[in-house]
Amino acid sequence: MKILYTIVVVLFVLLVIAFSLENTAAVQLSFFGLIEEITIPTYILIFFTFLAGVIFTGFMGIIERFRLTRTITRLNKTIRELRRELNAYQQPPVIEDTRSAELQKQS
Repeated sequence: MKILYTIVVVLFVLLVIAFSLENTAAVQLSFFGLIEEITIPTYILIFFTFLAGVIFTGFMGIIERFRLTRTITRLNKTIRELRRELNAYQQPPVIEDTRSAELQKQS
């Protein structure tokens, strides 16, 4: 399995390198006058955009995980409280004393 993982990673890196070599044309960027015209290669622009998407998705995943952890904690607390309440209302099981039953049969 480790060999398969290594092969997939190597193929991905080779594809990224090939993509970078094929997309070296310059792109001029400007953003409402805040960023003056910057010239960068196309592959850098695409990689930065991809990286921004990965970071944004990661933050959304972290937020979702915290929300789910809080929900799980709240539900576990509710379960504990309901179990305590159920145990308080349950009557203990009746255990018949076999010796007293035998004594009654003998008399």
